[in-house]
Amino acid sequence: MKKILYCLLIGASFIAQSCINDNEDPVSVAKIEGAIADPRVGGAKQPNQVWIDLSETDPITKGPVQKLTRRTDWDLALYSGPEFKAVLNSSIMMAAAKIPNVTDFSQVTEATVSTLKNQVQVANFNPANEVYIDDVKGDFPYGYTAIEEIKANDSENGVYLVNMGKEIYTGSVPVGSVATGGDSRGWKKVQIVRSGEGYKVKSADIDGSNYYEVTVNKNAAYNYNFISLKNKSEVSIQPERKKWDLCFTVFTNTISGAGSYIYADFVTINNVGGTGAYEVIVPAGTSGVETYNNFKTSDINPSKFIYNDQRVIGSNWRNPVGTNGLEVYGDRFYILKDPNGYYFKLRFTRLTKANTDDQGVKDERGFPSFEYKPL
Repeated sequence: MKKILYCLLIGASFIAQSCINDNEDPVSVAKIEGAIADPRVGGAKQPNQVWIDLSETDPITKGPVQKLTRRTDWDLALYSGPEFKAVLNSSIMMAAAKIPNVTDFSQVTEATVSTLKNQVQVANFNPANEVYIDDVKGDFPYGYTAIEEIKANDSENGVYLVNMGKEIYTGSVPVGSVATGGDSRGWKKVQIVRSGEGYKVKSADIDGSNYYEVTVNKNAAYNYNFISLKNKSEVSIQPERKKWDLCFTVFTNTISGAGSYIYADFVTINNVGGTGAYEVIVPAGTSGVETYNNFKTSDINPSKFIYNDQRVIGSNWRNPVGTNGLEVYGDRFYILKDPNGYYFKLRFTRLTKANTDDQGVKDERGFPSFEYKPL
């Protein structure tokens, strides 16, 4: 691997870092030196999921490589490993429940699911609704999924009522606010069975219209194969499993005692692909920037890395109701180990950008920024 040849100044407000040399490098080093990253979330409606690879540099932006997908581009993620698991798109508030005593699509009508529709909801402050969403830790294939693991015997795989979540909001958003969802995307009935070493997915509207059936072969280069039930197609969403580290997204999380809840400005890690991370809290009275700048490879604590929870960063990096308005916490940063064994430190520097309206200058959500550097 090429050694790093020069150091990059992060900005006038940051302390310059000395270059890493051969004698100071006990771990693998990514082939980039670090930079500022501006994830293209898309503003206050946050229409994009942004998949980021810290170890690859975009030749135009000089920041990390970003892959953008629209949050409504997919509905189901089918696990590519040895287990047979289906994951819902939490960024659009999807939910699902097995329809009792049903083994065939023809048995499902509006009348048979009308009561269940009132229950299969997200963010209605009902603790019981957590059973209709997937494990928020994202600890797949081991974590709970609303759609049970797909059995080898077709007759054991139920028919599910699927709440398709929310469209991306199309109206205007007051400056300083966010809109995580718009109109309802409706409902589907879905059944998934195995097809050899892959999956067969059947879906339709509740009345039987818009029937869609597809066979999907697992691709081990990726964490999942993705399907759009709305557009009746298999779609490309995540980069290959070893080629991304972070995702900026809207996210369905849970609140103790209140059930599922939708979060903007959320950051997940690629824990399914092998990424681990932990948070460093800066002691009170200490400069967050200085502590971050001085953090070096020998300061890494391997025992602190979390690999079984995609929410290590989550929403912990920002405060949308701070006493000084929207703010990024300055007393913390994050250490990340990517799927290829490279270590990084990163700290968030912006949640918003200035926007002027008839009320004056305000902070507009959906424009995050962070700095990062390999260790």
